[in-house]
Amino acid sequence: MRIRPTLNWEPSDDLPAATNDPTAVAEAVRAGGVVVLSGAGLSTESGIPDYRGEHGSLRRHTPMTFQEFVGSEAARRRYWARSQLGWRAMTRAQPNAGHRAVTALSRAGLVTGVITQNVDGLQQAAGAHDVIELHGSLGRVVCLDCGHEDSRAALDRRLRAANPEFERVAEQHRAARVNPDGDVELPQAAVREFRLVPCAVCGTGVLKPDVVFFGENVPPGRVARCRDLVDTADTLLVLGSSLTVMSGLRFVRRAADAGTPVLIVNQGPTRGDRWATARIELPLGETLSWVVRQVTRP
Repeated sequence: MRIRPTLNWEPSDDLPAATNDPTAVAEAVRAGGVVVLSGAGLSTESGIPDYRGEHGSLRRHTPMTFQEFVGSEAARRRYWARSQLGWRAMTRAQPNAGHRAVTALSRAGLVTGVITQNVDGLQQAAGAHDVIELHGSLGRVVCLDCGHEDSRAALDRRLRAANPEFERVAEQHRAARVNPDGDVELPQAAVREFRLVPCAVCGTGVLKPDVVFFGENVPPGRVARCRDLVDTADTLLVLGSSLTVMSGLRFVRRAADAGTPVLIVNQGPTRGDRWATARIELPLGETLSWVVRQVTRP
């Protein structure tokens, strides 16, 4: 039986009101020492939907859980068939103005660290370095048996060779909407004949995208790196995350408990609003570009 993970959070009536004035963000960034925590909302302007926004993928799509993936070969076949098409769409996505603004602020020394919940690699593609990928990356694949890591591009070549007829399926569904976790909806008939490939090193291992699935824990070492980064921040700036899942919310709570200001720029309320100094409800690309101009002009 497929169990739907806990994905949604319902805001209460006592949350503080949002503002549409980004001045507080500019002032915090100008002072420096800002650590960014970004979510799916930062990538929506690149054509990748978020999970929970007005047009979020959860309205039509239930992400696969870790337990489902490891427990069923049929589930893995469904995931990799859908991902084989979704991966191609993800590789066509380009960084947007929000990604470029975060990179500009990092290069100016005002943003001292970036933690991203996104698995699309767009922040790095925009030129940012030392980004902590809290939930991993779709660009990597790991063998669950021997631990070997490989690139998603290498797996793409192997899956193409194993499924030559899938190119016809891909052509028929190339306009399908990609989900934040890198797959698309495909009819069962298109999935049924898809052939999986084993690990290229051990020859038998189960391959998994190097991302944290729902129901899976973030590696403790990665959590510790994020915690250390948050502890050094003068301000924690949350960009485009509803903070529904604890993996990101815990850093907001940690910062607030330490007396570190928390600023949230997001379209819609978040689970972290009660710990925030302010929430600004504005489009990210436009807002962050404005912040860059404010803090870097002579």
